[in-house]
Amino acid sequence: MLVPAGAQNSETQQPPEAIVKKGEYLARAGDCVACHTAPEGKLFAGGRAMPTPFGTLYTSNITPDPETGIGKWTADDFYKTMHYGRFPDGGLLYPAMPFGSYTKVTREDSDAIFAYLKTVPAVRQPDHPHELQFPYNNRSLILGWRTLFFTEGEFQPDPKQSDEWNRGAYLVEGLGHCGMCHTPINALGGSSESKAFQGGLIPMQDWYAPSLTSNKEAGLGDWSIEEISDLLQKGVSARGAVYGPMAEVVYNSLQYMTDEDTRAMAVYLKSIAQDEPKPPRASVGSQEASLLRSLGKTVYDKQCASCHGAEGEGRPPHYPPLAGNQSIQMESSVNAVRMVLNGGYPPATYKNPMPHGMPPFAVSLSDDEVAAVVSYIRTAWGNRGTPVNAAEANKLRSAPLQ
Repeated sequence: MLVPAGAQNSETQQPPEAIVKKGEYLARAGDCVACHTAPEGKLFAGGRAMPTPFGTLYTSNITPDPETGIGKWTADDFYKTMHYGRFPDGGLLYPAMPFGSYTKVTREDSDAIFAYLKTVPAVRQPDHPHELQFPYNNRSLILGWRTLFFTEGEFQPDPKQSDEWNRGAYLVEGLGHCGMCHTPINALGGSSESKAFQGGLIPMQDWYAPSLTSNKEAGLGDWSIEEISDLLQKGVSARGAVYGPMAEVVYNSLQYMTDEDTRAMAVYLKSIAQDEPKPPRASVGSQEASLLRSLGKTVYDKQCASCHGAEGEGRPPHYPPLAGNQSIQMESSVNAVRMVLNGGYPPATYKNPMPHGMPPFAVSLSDDEVAAVVSYIRTAWGNRGTPVNAAEANKLRSAPLQ
């Protein structure tokens, strides 16, 4: 079982190689590079812009530079940041840093990550000031946010579950901070534990993170452990492929996880899935829907059938099936529309180094045609999605590509 380690550190000596290697692995599991390395920037030097509904935050330098990084920090300082969401001087971190999840990380693992970060090349790069709107630039407001949405505490294993299940829960709920995207976020930028992993639109990115609890969305209750593990580690499986923000997670983090850890995550994710049928809410009338499906079949047969099959059967894992594909039938059509508009590739991973991609159709298809083909694939072959209209397709043409 996972148990918190003691707070024993040797900060004046070089950490043993095994601890540093473990810390590197855990930093991968936590996907630290995704936020703390700017595009074209130095490793962990920060400076990456993170747009939010409240303004733009810039990530911090976590290299061991003594002046602009964490070179003067102790293991206790680092644990305070991970566990409590506070700087060494007691200052409050903005919750874009997922301390709400990282608080579950054990002291032993926190110390290993810190040991690893002390070995990366130091970069002298001052942190970029945040650009937040009033009153969100007042850090004292974070106290109210924390009262509402932050619960401090290390992960506690469930004695009724297996070691494998607990390991998966620890990774998904803690280091993996999967809830940051897959839990709906309210107007205050917080989320409720009662709605954990129930999915929602990712603010400022216009991608929909599907529910991990509902089998009608991304719930994995009827997937095999192998299929879930493949999706996490390879980015593709017989059931589908990852795109958008999830592709970055697989590329930066999950592909480096061991078979044992991805299997543990799969075991946990499969266990939280449940049937939650939701009546679909169509945004178009029945007559318009019929016209959309008719046009959509014409577009599909011309543009899509050669890869995905005349009956949506696909050629997995390279060309995912569309018939019976949960990601196509979700309540939100955002991801399906964006895939038609922007195309994309699953991530290149160690176990799938040359993924097959999908071309963009934003230039070659009109809004009506995009809406029609998405409506068709969401409702054909027994799929139970709802049609979409041209206005929805048009709105997503301006969505950010990153």
